Amino acid sequence: MPARDPQNGHESGSVSQPKPGQQEGAATFGAFVRKPGARRVAAGVSGAGKPEGVEGIEPAEHLPEDAVEVGFIVDAYGLKGWVKVMPHAHGKSGGDALLTAKRWWLVKNRDRKSARRLQSKVHGDSIVASLAGSDDRDAALTLKGYAVHIARSDFPKLDDEDEFYWVDLIGLDVENEAGVALGRVADMIDNGAHSILRVEYPATNKDGEPVTGERLIPFVGVYVKTVDRAAKRIVVDWDADY
Repeated sequence: MPARDPQNGHESGSVSQPKPGQQEGAATFGAFVRKPGARRVAAGVSGAGKPEGVEGIEPAEHLPEDAVEVGFIVDAYGLKGWVKVMPHAHGKSGGDALLTAKRWWLVKNRDRKSARRLQSKVHGDSIVASLAGSDDRDAALTLKGYAVHIARSDFPKLDDEDEFYWVDLIGLDVENEAGVALGRVADMIDNGAHSILRVEYPATNKDGEPVTGERLIPFVGVYVKTVDRAAKRIVVDWDADY
């Protein structure tokens, strides 16, 4: 579902609920919200045919330090070794990284693999892709259930400084215009109409025991005033008692 521009409320970008196959409690960072900026749509086929000397799918000891989980392989696609990927962000917006990154890291439990992406394209709400070393349907089926990770440095560059991937928003401190700390962004939610910041903060229950409190702040211009990545801070028009 599209997010709402926090300055003017217009639709702009994509956020989504966690998909089946994610680890429980894992944040999905592949989606982005934009503030403001024109929608950039990635479509069609990216990449070319298999170049000479390209390696196949190989074991990987470690993922890149900036690896971000962006989707998971749900099935084989066709007979020539292509895989079908369900992105954590919609395939026509937040899933752009799946169309551009030259290398994918595949993770299933403790098994890690590295694969070069040869071709990929939008297919409905999914992405279908050809990976070096996956030459037939049987090979593609062995990859079913693997989560797809991409280096954050390989994400497409957003159009301007007011566009943000989830990975750039989660973890930022939130305060109101009076300077009162409201907590830290733990996740983002799409309620169908707009995006919502899920902010966690330390609190106590009625027995005085420490608990984690939660604030849900709509990511719309009425409430979100400033997103300052350098300062790791979001300023909102939101009372601490809300």
